[in-house]
Amino acid sequence: MKIWIKVHPVSNPDCKILYCRCAYAKVVPDEVKNEVLEKLCTSGQPFECVADLCEMSARKDPQLKQLIDGDQPVKIAACYHRAVKWLFHSADIPFPEEEESSSIEVLNMREQSADEIVQTLLSNTKPEA
Repeated sequence: MKIWIKVHPVSNPDCKILYCRCAYAKVVPDEVKNEVLEKLCTSGQPFECVADLCEMSARKDPQLKQLIDGDQPVKIAACYHRAVKWLFHSADIPFPEEEESSSIEVLNMREQSADEIVQTLLSNTKPEA
């Protein structure tokens, strides 16, 4: 079963936000992912919500490429940076950080607090290379 939620059209010129619900692996604490999602929903900020990046990678879902394509920086609320990077590689999608002009920032909901993640997601600063 494929679950895909498009909460708002991603049209923020400053940054794309991608939120992974981690629906299948169950490795992200429920309280953190629930609080991050709730605060994103009430922020009015556009973002993409996917059920599970791991599952999308396993299926080599072409939507993964669209999530990080474009000129906008991307902030991803998911898991460990290295895990997210290799999920894209596993799906045969190059992860832009390998270029010097990388504009992807991965926030780790397994280790960071919900407040810290939301503050970074909603800040107007671009991800560091």
